[in-house]
Amino acid sequence: MTLRRLFVDMNAYFASVEQQDNPDLRGKPVAVVPVDARTTCCLAASYEAKAKGVKTGMPVWQAEQLCPGLERIVGRHERYTEVHHQIVRAVGRCIPVTNVMSIDEMACDLMGDERTPEKATAIARQIKAEIRDTVGDYLRCSIGIAPNTMLAKVAGDMQKPDGLTLIRGSDLPGRLYSLKLTDFPGIGPRMEKRFHRFGITNVRQLIGLTVKDMSNVWGSKVHGERWYFLLRGEDLASKPTRRRTVGHSHVLPPNLRTDAGAYGVMSKLVHKAAARLRSIDYWAGALGIAVRYEDGARWEVGCKLPQCQDTLNLLRAFGALWLRRPTSGEPKKVSMVLSDLVPTRGATPSLFDFDRQVTDLSHAMDRVNRTFGKHAVHFGAAYGMEDAAPTRIAFSQIPEFDPAAT
Repeated sequence: MTLRRLFVDMNAYFASVEQQDNPDLRGKPVAVVPVDARTTCCLAASYEAKAKGVKTGMPVWQAEQLCPGLERIVGRHERYTEVHHQIVRAVGRCIPVTNVMSIDEMACDLMGDERTPEKATAIARQIKAEIRDTVGDYLRCSIGIAPNTMLAKVAGDMQKPDGLTLIRGSDLPGRLYSLKLTDFPGIGPRMEKRFHRFGITNVRQLIGLTVKDMSNVWGSKVHGERWYFLLRGEDLASKPTRRRTVGHSHVLPPNLRTDAGAYGVMSKLVHKAAARLRSIDYWAGALGIAVRYEDGARWEVGCKLPQCQDTLNLLRAFGALWLRRPTSGEPKKVSMVLSDLVPTRGATPSLFDFDRQVTDLSHAMDRVNRTFGKHAVHFGAAYGMEDAAPTRIAFSQIPEFDPAAT
């Protein structure tokens, strides 16, 4: 069974970018956090911090107890996105990138003589050198090479940091027996508990299941069959996915916990969601909004829409829904979601000239904002809220880097 996939996984990515940009942080324990407060959690940790027990998602106060001297760095979304695109281009100079899996992971197809262990290994080393020489000498990656993407990702996780691991078809299934169930993508603590209920406590037992038994354990014939063949190195085509929603939420800062503040931030969220909708080439058929109040109460409402993707019609729909809000209470968090999404090829645009014009206008605004900065033009509803609800750190959805926005 031949090698078909190469998987690149950047090591401690957010923390490594900070250490790359600031040499004073190199060799020190670093935690990337959303805000500079001990009450928040760690978004990422450097290997120096991990060695002390600091983990992603751990409360900062707990991390600082485990790791005295921990450097707390507020995450920089735009910078991580910028470096991400630099890395993708660096990898692309060595081998075409087939699929960007997340902000710090990407998969590549091996073709022809690239599928030999010698050539695949040479490409992996070239990738490491290209990232080091053209993006940053403190940015390390682990690379896995295997017969399919899932096993290539597993291989990449076997040696960190700066690892290079091959799993050949001839290595299967024995090479996997030493792994934990949770070392496989898609098997988390909850799924592991399900396996335990079926008497499956290790990888050898899992691989020894028949297709029927695997389907029973997974609770799905489709998932069971897929895992049965993936674990044996078969290369299965990924099932196409369809986006279901586009949404945003934001906890209001104290100075905006007013009716006017909530309205302005929500308007900003609608602007962001509408621009995102157009960037992925979808149209929405429904809008929902919600407000959570300081006393714990929650208000939510929604409406159907004529299929649209322009900002103006979405703002009008939001405005009509906003009129139905409670008149008392201190808002603490606002959220909105666009649903009933259809790709452009399946949408039925309006026949009215006005609707077509405002759609064209929205696309024109997108072009202006990409050229002159993300807040260059917007509708008046978001005036004064340009810096409200900043973009969160991207993990699986990576926006195009906009140099004018930094």
